[in-house]
Amino acid sequence: MSADDKYPEESGRRRFVKGVVGGSALAGVGALGTVTVNSATASPGAGGGSTQAWAIENTDGPAPRGMPQIPIEIDSEGYIKGVWPDVETVTQGGRQVQVAEMDLGGSTYSSEWFQYCGGEGYAGIQPGYESDNYFRTGSNPAYDWQSNSKEEGDRFHVDDFSDYEEWGNGIGTAGTGKPASGRWRSEDADDVVPIQLLRSTRIEEAAQDNEWLQASTDQGFIAWLNKCTHFCCVPGYKQSADAARFGNADGVYCQCHQSIYDPFSLVQTLFVARPRPE
Repeated sequence: MSADDKYPEESGRRRFVKGVVGGSALAGVGALGTVTVNSATASPGAGGGSTQAWAIENTDGPAPRGMPQIPIEIDSEGYIKGVWPDVETVTQGGRQVQVAEMDLGGSTYSSEWFQYCGGEGYAGIQPGYESDNYFRTGSNPAYDWQSNSKEEGDRFHVDDFSDYEEWGNGIGTAGTGKPASGRWRSEDADDVVPIQLLRSTRIEEAAQDNEWLQASTDQGFIAWLNKCTHFCCVPGYKQSADAARFGNADGVYCQCHQSIYDPFSLVQTLFVARPRPE
């Protein structure tokens, strides 16, 4: 087993929403991440650099940080979409570039949250990419309920999750939430932006007294970009029984190197976003 595959010690901390745990401590985490990332971000491009994002917490395994959350909105017909930040053209380094950034729930939400693991080159992560921003079922759904009721490209609707308070598939505890796997901002694009969507009473309860969750979740729905921050694999919530062997059957488990993420614990992470290629 390589050094990269060794697990860090567990912190033992479990709070639903955590802010920045000491500016200097978090800055140290971010700086450590730049040792390997900065060498890859020295090439010219647009955007990138030190970025603070809300993410589902990494609780075990070699992943350096959580996976970035995608804020949600539900349209008047009940279809679920991801919020994309406002786009404007600014001058950076003497060049005119597009940026996607907005204030949301007391935080700065930016497309740079998703600029890692090659995502910075995806068409759907470019600020000006034309998309309706709906979450859609992909070509290989991870859950039987999706395979039985959705076709590829179908949008997700609130009614698809009506049984979220009791749903279970034999992995972990039934009733903790109903998930879906899919894609976002990927129609007519060569690359697929993978996402995980989850509806849970735990999200509803936490959002009642939290400014960020009130702004970024809706009716118990939460979503995140589903790319492991370790080696960019696609993890899964209640997709593998092996999750129980590595500490959390009700968590998000990455089968590549056994990283675990907690979708019910939102933290702010500091990392170096890669620049978008010119």
